[in-house]
This record gives sequence, structure tokens and C-alpha cells, in this order.
Amino acid sequence: MDVKEVLNKYFGYSSFKEGQEDVIESILSGSDVLAIMPTGSGKSLCYQIPAMVLPGITIVISPLISLMQDQVKALNEVGISAGYINSSLSETQIFKVYELAKNNEFKIIYVAPERLESYDFLDFVSQIDISMVTIDEAHCISQWGQDFRPSYLKIVDFIKSLSKRPIVSAFTATATEEVKNDIACVLNLYSPKIVTTGFDRENLYYTVERTKKKDEFVIDYILNHPNDSGIIYAATRNNVDSLYELLKGKGLSVGRYHAGMSNTDRIDNQNDFVFDRIPIIIATNAFGMGIDKSNVRFVIHYNMPQSMENYYQEAGRAGRDGETANCILLFSAQDIIINKFLLDHKDFSGIPLEDIESIKERDSRRLHIMEGYCNTTECLRNYILGYFGEKHDSCCNNCGNCHSEYSELDMTEEAKAIINCIYEAKGRYGINIILGTLIGANRARLKEVGAINYKTYGELKEYKEDVLKVLVNQMIYDGYIYQTDEKYSVLRIGNIEPLKKSDVHVIVKINNPLEDKTQSPKAKKTDQLTSAGYDLFEILRQFRLELARENAVPPYIVFNDKTLIDMCVKLPKSKEEMLNVSGVGEAKFEKYGILFLNRINEYIRENPEAVTSIVESSSTNHVEKKEKTVKKKTKKREFYINEADIDEFEYNEYYYLTEIKDELNRISTADNIKKLSGARIMDYLVSRGYVEEQLIEGKSYKTQTALGKDKGIITVDKISKDGNSYTLLKYPIVIQKEIVQFFYEFGKILLDDEDDI
Repeated sequence: MDVKEVLNKYFGYSSFKEGQEDVIESILSGSDVLAIMPTGSGKSLCYQIPAMVLPGITIVISPLISLMQDQVKALNEVGISAGYINSSLSETQIFKVYELAKNNEFKIIYVAPERLESYDFLDFVSQIDISMVTIDEAHCISQWGQDFRPSYLKIVDFIKSLSKRPIVSAFTATATEEVKNDIACVLNLYSPKIVTTGFDRENLYYTVERTKKKDEFVIDYILNHPNDSGIIYAATRNNVDSLYELLKGKGLSVGRYHAGMSNTDRIDNQNDFVFDRIPIIIATNAFGMGIDKSNVRFVIHYNMPQSMENYYQEAGRAGRDGETANCILLFSAQDIIINKFLLDHKDFSGIPLEDIESIKERDSRRLHIMEGYCNTTECLRNYILGYFGEKHDSCCNNCGNCHSEYSELDMTEEAKAIINCIYEAKGRYGINIILGTLIGANRARLKEVGAINYKTYGELKEYKEDVLKVLVNQMIYDGYIYQTDEKYSVLRIGNIEPLKKSDVHVIVKINNPLEDKTQSPKAKKTDQLTSAGYDLFEILRQFRLELARENAVPPYIVFNDKTLIDMCVKLPKSKEEMLNVSGVGEAKFEKYGILFLNRINEYIRENPEAVTSIVESSSTNHVEKKEKTVKKKTKKREFYINEADIDEFEYNEYYYLTEIKDELNRISTADNIKKLSGARIMDYLVSRGYVEEQLIEGKSYKTQTALGKDKGIITVDKISKDGNSYTLLKYPIVIQKEIVQFFYEFGKILLDDEDDI
């Protein structure tokens, strides 16, 4: 049976889509293949059809259980025998799949990458004829991709272990030039045929809505599109839950999906959505990979995604039937803060320590690019395509920006002022310092770095900062300046030679009326804080979060941000001084005051020269400084313990997490290290599979896994001072010893790394 017969008999199509036939013919000629094809272009047929024609079995490596189950079900329904092997099957069921495959009952077997190292699987593949190994979602093998999975690296050794090397084919919807080359290199593809069909999805209408009233927008959109099916993506589980409750309360038929739900609930909600029992699902990015639902008419991003790859992939789940669909991104400045927090707490388990910093820099770069997409006034489609290497001179005339009315401003002179300010700053500062300097803002940070003495200080004081941000984005787009990729990125000068010509202009499209540009910048609560002040503010915020969880209340109930900032400015040392902090009364002091005083005093002891704020005196024009710092100490290492510290840990039958944290902080003799936080220990426990997050009655709780229970972790019921019930976990000696050993081993790696440098 030739490929056209297979296409028609099993899949019901009479012709191939763009790129499909080229990929299939290359595979059947014996060539390795890397195919980069957008969502909806029919990637799966490109390996399923050759699998039917090739003599042996095709092994498809797939990252998600739900994805492979859906694919196998679809194949079985059209008469193609396929099976899968993953953790959802019992050992008996897995061995049944092995027996059927050895009896030539299957042409395609889907397998999770984690299975590739198991003895029984390796024994099984040694007894069958493997014609092809296919890697789905191949970008997961690249450390420079947006969704790197260490388990994918096992694929390389698996292919090498086979007695006869099969054809290797790899498929993904999202890959920059760098990631594409990395996939081919890491997988060791032999002279591969590389097929890229293009990233443009002409039926998708992209738009960015800058709004703080996201809930109202979502409700209005759904009410105005009552017959449409759609996906709403949110950045966090809490956002998913609150939006779900809101829409449910409005009588709308919606479901939800995130990793905090039970597996049964996730599967039920996914099936309800796929089979049109509910038209709308609200989800984190855990949802959607491999979901083949063709009639999704809209995808709304409630929060800005972390990367263009994520956005393209998630938005691409709309309009898979080729009909018009809307891709709407709701953007507010808070989205950037949320994503930075999520990236700061990203799980790097299984990734070599020396690679983590590079990955963090690339994550930061992707976030800048995504922020640029939300702020650009240029064609949105061209911005997306340009990121993936497809340059277009003309606008698409089919996106929100192309259909918006903008005022065009010649801001050439203002652009030169920005370049001059970056030059004065010697490329050391980011956009907030540069723009704050240019508008002449009264901020402690500007005084701390000396920017108030720049020639450019206040040079563009007639402009709103938002207008200048649009200009900066345009200059980055034009290559006149660029942002570095570090966590705290700075602005640097790019190619400014064209600006030296009199006929070159920087034209900025702006949707604000010209007269709005002269409004005075509004002072922010954090303007008084120096860099040390920001550090203390983050410490107090993290501590507030720990207290809130222990007392089962929202963080703002403990103290709001304004109060924490005032603590950083006033640095209270006593009850009397703490009661002088805005938002601290007698009742709050009795409940939390001493705890925060201890944290503040601890910070001052560790940073005796720290200046946390700079404020203008009301009676004079001179600057008053808090008695402490002008310069911060050298950057501190992450927490670890020395070998001699191990024996100093006082073990107890059971400890709460905070008790383990305090005991580790007590015994450590390491120099120049950060204080250990409970969150860091929790990250370790989650990475070991001992603890997981669960949603119980709308609230998120940490609970022990089955493995955690086997290790002896127990749950303790507690009642807060306010009468709220909550639970805490207690950890036995065996877990305590593991944690102590981890921070000792981490110290060895950390110090060895520094020696290498």
C-alpha cells in the first residue's frame, strides 16, 4: 500500500497539506528528518503514515500521558493498531503490550521518555524490529528551548543502545533557528532532511488588550460570543480558580484544568471540553499539548505568557479547522511581576549547575521579547513571525495593531536623548533607571547611583514614562539599543550609525493623544527605596507569605505592601518605633510585630552598612540618609552547610519545615551565604516527589505524596488564632537527614564551581 492509499483509507484525505508529502518521502527513502510545522498542519500524519508502510514497528516518544492516549485512541478508531506504555498502565498491562507487539499486533507504540531506561523495556525492544524512532515535541530536548525536559536526553542513549540504528524523525511546532540546530545536534541526526513549512497561521487574528479590568473583558467577550468554544489561559492556579468561580457564578458553562487538581478531575474536565459538553475551559499552560479540538474559536491569555514559543503554541490551539479564530492577550504590568516570580522559582532538577545561569538568561530574554510584543504598535503577526526568523516588509492588515488608529510621532531627538543617557550610565542600568533619569523622577535609586547628576537628568521631563517606554521598544526593534539577557537586564547602545544621518528618523506609533504625554509622573510607594531597600522588601514579603500560609489567611491580611515599604524606610528597632509604621496597630503588633522586628534586625545585623532608603527632608533641600549603607556587600552565595556542620544538627523525631529551616540556619558556619528560606527546602521536597500541591475546597495546600507517606511524613491539624483550621506537615528523622545531606552536597558543588572559575 502506497502513502496516498494509506492517507485515503485510514485518514479519509485525498491530498496532503503543505510539507507533509516531503517529510513522508524523506523518511521512506531512509533519511532522518526534522520537521518544524505549526499547530494544525498535520505533523502526526508525517510519522503515522510511514509507520504503516515501513516493515517493522515505529516507537513514538511523547512527553504527556494524555497526548499519547488520545493519539492511540484516534489511531485505533481508524483501524490502525497502536499501543502505549506509560505509568498509567499496570505492570500486567505493560507486559501485555509487549506480547502483542512481539506478535506483530502493533505498528506504532507510544512511550514516555522516562521508560527508555527501564530494563523490561530495553529487553522488549531487543526482541522486535524497530524501523523508526519518532520524537514528538522535539523542542523538549533543547536546553535553549522554552520547555526543556531532562528526561528527553535519555533518547540519545536509547537510540545508541539499539543493535540496528533506525530512521530517526523529530517534530515540533515551535523552534527558533538556534533551537532547531540544537535539536539536530543533540539527537545526532544523520544528514537530516529539515522541513520548515512556515509559522504563519493566516486564519488567526492576534490582538493585545492593555487593561486592568480583565475579568470584565472576559465576561463581556463570552457573553458576546455565546456559541463559541474557547480556552482561557492564566499564569497561576489561583488565577484559574478565581476566574472559574467568577464565570461559574455568572451562570456560564466553564471547566478548569491545572496541576493542583486530581488526575481524575483533570481528565474529566478535559474530556468535557474536547467532546463539547462544556464550551470553555480555563487552564494553566499544563493544558493543551496534543489536544486535537478543531473548533476552538478563541484563545484568551488572561496573563502574558513567559515566552513567544509558549504564546505561539497556546494561541495556535485556536482555529485548527482553518476557520477564523481570535487570539487575545490581556496585558497589564502585573503580568511581568508574576512571570518574574515564576521564573525565579523555576524547577531546575536534573539540569547541570553550570547550565542553569545560561538558561535563566535565556528565560529573561524571552520574557523581554514577550513584553515587547505586548507593547509594540507594529504589526503583531510580523512580530511573531520575525521572532521565528520569517521577516515580512508589509503589514498583515489582519491583527489588532493593523486595525488600530495611532498617532505617529517623530521622536528622533528624544531617541538621541535616551542614547545619551545610556552612554552616561555606561550601560550599567535597566529601563527604569534610564527613563526615571530622563523624566527627572524623585527616586531614591536615582540618588543612590548618582543619576540625578547626569546631564540628561530631566531632559525629557515633559513626557509620560509610558510614552518613552514605547519609544524604547521601538529603538530595540530598530536595533539602536538592546537589552542584555541577565536576570536584571540593562540597556546598552546598539548600532546607532544610521541615526547620524539627517534623513533618518525614529517614528513612533502611539495610541495616546499627544497632549497626554505632558502629564506629571505619579510617585510610586517604592520610590524611596534603594537597592538594599528592595532586598529587605523582598525578604519581608517572603516572610509575610510564610506567615499567611501558616495562619491560612491572604498575605495582605498580615500586612499590605505599603506597610512593608514603610518598615523598609523607617527600620523600626522597638515596639514604639514599629507602632509608628503605617498600618501597624496594637492588635497587628501583638500578632505579627515582634516577628517582623526580628527579621528587620536580622537584616541590619547581616548588612550593617545598608542604606535602605533616601528621602527628601520636608524643611530643607538636602538629602537625609538612614544611618547605614552606601554600598552593599559582595553578592552572597546560596545557602549551604560545611561538613563539620552536619554533626551539629539536633535531630528530633518530627520537625515542622520551619524548625528544620531554623536549625539549618543555626548550624551553618559557611561564609557570606543567604539565609535559608522554607521555600527552598520545600522546592527540594517537591523535586524528590515527597510533597505535592493540592487544591482542597478552593485553597492550595502542600500534602505528602504516597512516597512521602512511605518516608514517614505526617499531617498535623492546626487551628489559627483567628479560628481557621489548616494543616501542616511534619518530617521524620530520615527526611531531616536527607535535607541536611542535600545542603552539604550542594555546598561542595557550589565551591567546586567557584574553584573552576
